[in-house]
Amino acid sequence: MSASVRPQPLLAVRDVRASARWYATLLGATRTSELMASDHDHLYDRLLVEGQLVLQLHAWNAEDHPNLIDPDGGRNGHGVLVWFELDDLDAAIDRARGMRAQVVEDVHVNPAPRHREMWLRDLDGYLVVICSPDGEAAGT
Repeated sequence: MSASVRPQPLLAVRDVRASARWYATLLGATRTSELMASDHDHLYDRLLVEGQLVLQLHAWNAEDHPNLIDPDGGRNGHGVLVWFELDDLDAAIDRARGMRAQVVEDVHVNPAPRHREMWLRDLDGYLVVICSPDGEAAGT
């Protein structure tokens, strides 16, 4: 029997509610704060796509969690990219443009995985990449 792994990335952010709305819009995701009442959604929220967790957001300097302190102590995500593969990349690109997300690299084909990708900055400066499934751009 093989074990399965499901990533559950967590980002520390300055404004959980604003970041949750940003990511929900970009990814076409649902915030758990939309599904259930919470007096905690200013500190923590989760984003779901088709019921599957894709991202957690947590407020900086809240609840004494190690490594979620001092938002000014370094550049957010230096050396880390938050990467999302979407079946409908075109819809996500339209949403990114509609929300005027900061584009770092516009839509292009990455030749190694033969997919299209777009690189963005989120509200906290994290580098976010949205891409199509591998091989999707093989004919381009």
